[in-house]
Amino acid sequence: MLPGASAVEPQSWLQGLANLSEPLRETVGNGGPVLLVLAVLSIVALTIVLAKLWQFARVRLDTPRSVEAALQRWSRDQPAAALATLGDRRQPAARLVAQAISGLQQVRNQPPAALELLREELRRAANAQLEQLRSWLRALEVIASLSPLLGLLGTVLGMIEAFQQLAAAGSRVDPAVLSGGIWQALLTTAAGLGVAIPVVLLHSWLERRVERCAHQMEDAVTRVFTCSAMQPGARSTLSSAHPGAHPGAHRVPSNASEAAASMGPHQHQPSLSADAGSRPRHQGLGDAA
Repeated sequence: MLPGASAVEPQSWLQGLANLSEPLRETVGNGGPVLLVLAVLSIVALTIVLAKLWQFARVRLDTPRSVEAALQRWSRDQPAAALATLGDRRQPAARLVAQAISGLQQVRNQPPAALELLREELRRAANAQLEQLRSWLRALEVIASLSPLLGLLGTVLGMIEAFQQLAAAGSRVDPAVLSGGIWQALLTTAAGLGVAIPVVLLHSWLERRVERCAHQMEDAVTRVFTCSAMQPGARSTLSSAHPGAHPGAHRVPSNASEAAASMGPHQHQPSLSADAGSRPRHQGLGDAA
């Protein structure tokens, strides 16, 4: 290396950066303050997208194979093996399945009301996890909606300024001045669309991933309860929680009452008679869910 090369090379880099920053400063100056606001919004949107990608990668948003393996072991009435198969429970579906299996083990010999409390707790836990996954997505939606409007505002302000210059020129109108003001005004609209289009695409993709995770969580928990209903130890608990599942439950000698009961719990109309009003209302499996 020549002795003067080390001194010349940093100067060339600085000169290159200065040459690149000069058009950028000129473009920002032509766009005005609206272009600066759009630049800030683009940086905020990029930061949110990177943060969400890191969050989704950290919790392993895609359903792992351990959830499917745990459900298979749970269907064979092996709760300990199912919980051990889940392993890392940072994934939302795995965490919810583990909570459902542990809860069903605890309420197996409990009153029927304990099963309903477990369902409510699982619903609360699922909503809390989905709320964390949806955090900052609304901010992306706002940026995607606001950027074109800000660009249009900058265009309107630029057109007003261009026509003011045209009016001040009077009879000495220079077409170059008018055309220059128009392209500077349209610059903010292009910048607003340039920010909004990728943000809309990224927001839709992130929202779709959260919706798919919610569907996976619902499907996994439903399979946990379905497999639990087929296990001998839990069948008595689920049957006592839903007395309508027994063939002879709530039979009355009246033919009219039997005909109304045969229509199903959702089509059964309450009777105004004292005998029908004194009977307790029962729930089906769909109501408890």
